[in-house]
Amino acid sequence: MAKTAWPKGTVCVARFGFKGSLEHHLPFNEGDLLTIIAGTEDPEWCIAKNEAGREGAVPTGRIQRFCHNVTAVENGSELNLMPWFHGKITRLQAERLLSPPEMGLFLVRESTNFPGDYTLCLSTDDKVEHYRIKYGNGQLTIDQEVYFDNLIQLVEHYKSKADGLCTILINPKLEKETVAVQNEFLSGGWVMNRQELKLLKIIGRGEFGEVLLAEYKKTQVAVKCLKNNTTAQAFIAEASVMMKLSHNNLVKLLGVISEANGNLLIITEYMRKGTLVDYLRSRGRTVLTRVSLLNFAMHVCEAMVYLETNHFVHRDLAARNVLLSEDLIAKVSDFGLTKKVSSLEDTNKLPVKWTSPEALKEKKFSTKSDVWSFGVLLWEIYSFGRMPYPKMQSKFVVHQLESGYRMPSPDGCPETLYITMKDCWHLNPESRPTFKLLKERLFVIRKELRQIGTQL
Repeated sequence: MAKTAWPKGTVCVARFGFKGSLEHHLPFNEGDLLTIIAGTEDPEWCIAKNEAGREGAVPTGRIQRFCHNVTAVENGSELNLMPWFHGKITRLQAERLLSPPEMGLFLVRESTNFPGDYTLCLSTDDKVEHYRIKYGNGQLTIDQEVYFDNLIQLVEHYKSKADGLCTILINPKLEKETVAVQNEFLSGGWVMNRQELKLLKIIGRGEFGEVLLAEYKKTQVAVKCLKNNTTAQAFIAEASVMMKLSHNNLVKLLGVISEANGNLLIITEYMRKGTLVDYLRSRGRTVLTRVSLLNFAMHVCEAMVYLETNHFVHRDLAARNVLLSEDLIAKVSDFGLTKKVSSLEDTNKLPVKWTSPEALKEKKFSTKSDVWSFGVLLWEIYSFGRMPYPKMQSKFVVHQLESGYRMPSPDGCPETLYITMKDCWHLNPESRPTFKLLKERLFVIRKELRQIGTQL
């Protein structure tokens, strides 16, 4: 039976050029738009047509679903990541959504007349204007004077200046999924009382904005604060993921608050000892024993077994995203790339030294790409917080890995643990262990160390 990675009619963009060596092949250049027509017996090939209407076989490994940092595919379903993006709706449907007219109310939809392009629908006091967003040479433009890498940049630009539009973009018309998530917060009892929250001080800056220490009903909590001019739906997506997770080694969501000025707050438990990487660097070998290091590794692995079992992929596992409680329980945090925004599409923003080669080159994220990152995190733990691939620039890392290079064992690291790290770094994802197997290995390593009487 013929198979294909995407349904018939899916619009894809070429990630790499393809010259084709046979008559039935369809050549294309990087950035070309292709429409899937049918599958083939070989899942690595499909039949597509280009914008000129020519048809032929194309390798699926050189194309990707056309999404411009707006949607991501996870567990087989598309997730809208921006509150203003409404996907495939018609001009009439857009006008109904923007009715009654309101100055600056807007949404973005897929163009019905020009597949692969988008339409910005913008309301004034008495009508709705439709602006075609053209895609070409890897960029987006409305007026062919100002160009953007993605829709997020385009929307942020026109929020600050009209630049030829009838008005600036003021308020997004929320896509129904965004509203559903917000309703889920309410019905699930996650909405907290702003009057009982006392913000104390800034303790860091995260993916979306400031992170503050606060008190809620006399209990210390951590607060992620999203300012109203920042990407809202990505922030909501993180809270939505956290609502579904409950494990002692995952940072616990306590609730959310939507302020009258448009700010959004995510309230989590306060991890007093800060990030694992800072803790490792500040204590070092003279303070931390082998049992301490192994405990950190086992705590993180427990969390990842839970995520693996529940079919979540973290995508940004690193010592900087592990927090420590007062009693030194390590907990995985930062679920923004469960975190589904631009990092999935823009490899320039991915943490190269922690990300698996297939995720960097082909955007193939899976539990096995998390396993690769866990191997790097183990190296961080046993090097006491050193930067991975020391003295090597990020741009050279993938080439070195594909040439067979692997980081050497940190000083004093047990040989069995270094072997485990290297097993996590197989180029073939299927050759990497599962987190369940890694958990079993760590228990065996701890047992062996105790049996031989090693000073821990």
